[in-house]
Amino acid sequence: MMPCLAPAAGTNEARRAAIEALISRWAARGWLRSLDAAFAGFLWREVAAADPLLILAAALASHQLGRGHVCLDLAATLADPAFALSLPPEGDADALAAADLPREVLAGLTLEAWLAALDCPVLVGDGAGDTPLVLTGGRLYLRRYWRYEQAVRSGIETRLAVSAADDISPESLRPTIEVLFPSGADGAVDWQKLACAIAARNRFAVITGGPGTGKTTTVVRLLGLLQAQALDGGGRALRIRLAAPTGKAAARLGESIAGAVKDLGLDALPGAQSVRAAIPTTVGTLHRLLGSRPDSRRFRHRAGNPLSVDVLVIDEASMVDLEMMAAVLAALPAQARLILLGDKDQLASVEAGAVLGELCRRADKGHFKPATCEWLRRATGTAVAAELIDDEGRALDQAVVMLRRSYRFGSQSGIGRLAAAVNAGVFAAVERVRAEAHQDLVFVSVGGASDAPFHALVVDGHTTGLATDDRKGYRHYLELMARDRPAAHAEAGQVDAWARKVLAAHAAFQVLCAVRRGRWGVDGLNRSIAEALVAEGLILPAREWYPGRPVLVTRNDYGLGLMNGDIGIALPLPAAGDGAPNLRVAFPAADGAAGVKWVLPSRLQSVETVFALTVHKSQGSEFAHVAMVLPDRPNPILTRELLYTAITRARRCFTLVSGGPAAVERTAVERRVLRASGLMGEAETTERERPRPLRG
Repeated sequence: MMPCLAPAAGTNEARRAAIEALISRWAARGWLRSLDAAFAGFLWREVAAADPLLILAAALASHQLGRGHVCLDLAATLADPAFALSLPPEGDADALAAADLPREVLAGLTLEAWLAALDCPVLVGDGAGDTPLVLTGGRLYLRRYWRYEQAVRSGIETRLAVSAADDISPESLRPTIEVLFPSGADGAVDWQKLACAIAARNRFAVITGGPGTGKTTTVVRLLGLLQAQALDGGGRALRIRLAAPTGKAAARLGESIAGAVKDLGLDALPGAQSVRAAIPTTVGTLHRLLGSRPDSRRFRHRAGNPLSVDVLVIDEASMVDLEMMAAVLAALPAQARLILLGDKDQLASVEAGAVLGELCRRADKGHFKPATCEWLRRATGTAVAAELIDDEGRALDQAVVMLRRSYRFGSQSGIGRLAAAVNAGVFAAVERVRAEAHQDLVFVSVGGASDAPFHALVVDGHTTGLATDDRKGYRHYLELMARDRPAAHAEAGQVDAWARKVLAAHAAFQVLCAVRRGRWGVDGLNRSIAEALVAEGLILPAREWYPGRPVLVTRNDYGLGLMNGDIGIALPLPAAGDGAPNLRVAFPAADGAAGVKWVLPSRLQSVETVFALTVHKSQGSEFAHVAMVLPDRPNPILTRELLYTAITRARRCFTLVSGGPAAVERTAVERRVLRASGLMGEAETTERERPRPLRG
């Protein structure tokens, strides 16, 4: 093998000692994961002559995976190390000497010099071979994630290259589309109709849109269209599977799909009942769909054992990370359709990658080719606006459509207007919405020493003493739990019905937060809220398990059939005579099915109390009233995507709780997520808006 290129021995030894000490100190303080430091040590043991700057880059590439990035963007890191790496973490800037800060470590280093340090064929390659690191386009990958990115890109491009339009004419679609989408009285462009046609035209399609834009309604009508075409003339119904990343998201989609199928207007179609019966209403998690194997990253369904499916629909696709998307594409038969639904402006997945955001980067401007627009006109009778037509549109652009009208939030909705202002990244617009005094928006400041205003909010849903149906707190579900508890010897159906009522009542209110540590993080808030509920006599003090405790599953438990993100509530089952109630934890039945799953508390090994929930964990859920608590100081995790996601979890009322100065809210609005990735190629990675620096 070729030796690694390195500077003179003395210089290299000194730099190695410095870099080794630096990585150790960063890992000791929690800036780097122990995994990152161990990876660096492994590479140095394998190739002792490796340039220290190569080992540093490898440790940082591993570190970036833990922050959701697929790779280390070398140029971005050199341009602004502290921002690109989030080192040091917010609030820890003075913990080490200035020489330990990333900008000092990398001071004077040029991109050319760093690339030269990476010239080590034993460790770094261009993708060929089996080097642990891959360098391409100025981005450094761990090989596994480079392979995931290549697999996802290849899988999508292959499907885009084979248009379903080759098998179906727009004229044959139009009669069914006209039945499914009757012309509206207002004459506005029906983006749901266009989305349906675009998805029918392609083997791969993305339908994106904000809350209430009708993504579920659109996909149900799309499935009706596809099944009507398949069954025409006595054909076989398509095998359709519906999936979501989490159990909670699957349950929500299942409920929505069932209602939409029931209300679907098909009477004017031949064989309407057969079409309706062929639209599935059962939704599973992606892990169950692919066949998870305990303690393994591999799935039962993969390239050698594909899914038996003709159409796969994935909801809440913004939560799907790069590795999972690669697994889905590997398990999908070549002829099957893949349809992704999601809000491109929500937070990306917790794990590495921002697949939906990357795919939808150009969606707002359409970029439809004239030929695509003509096909859509023939299929739907609708003309695409001139500003959305682009002679140079890319193949992906022809398969991505953005729904542009919200049916949940009207033009005067405070929640809708606040979400739009945050999404635009304009703090002045947010302030204007605040000044408009909308009934569905509340702004609370709790920065003082007293927690009384916050306790009033979480208990009763308000701080003014004026109760409203839209502003319930945790008192609502806890009192319902106690008041409606079935009598001893109640039938199982009655007990299940009570549990479902309590679970639904709990969903009327949820506290969300950005961080885990500190007074305004998950840990501090859960303690504070529990104390307030104890003071009101709503829960029992000083017990791990008590009636009314809401818990979040934090790790997949295949034995119990519970998935990461599932939320349950500890309930006191009625007991005979004067016996103590039997405590069981009630979870909604898996995959959106009706019913309740009861679990002994002692069997739940990976759960945490969720009076307060991080915004990331809330994805795929909705609550009537959401209270979002901002921390009292800026933090790298505070971005417009996080705040937008929190706002759009609310259906009826949103309360923004500020624990610090206005600069924290301004930072959250003006700063956006930037995830390093090469999924869409070099040209597009430069198009993303660069976030502004944090403000102290």
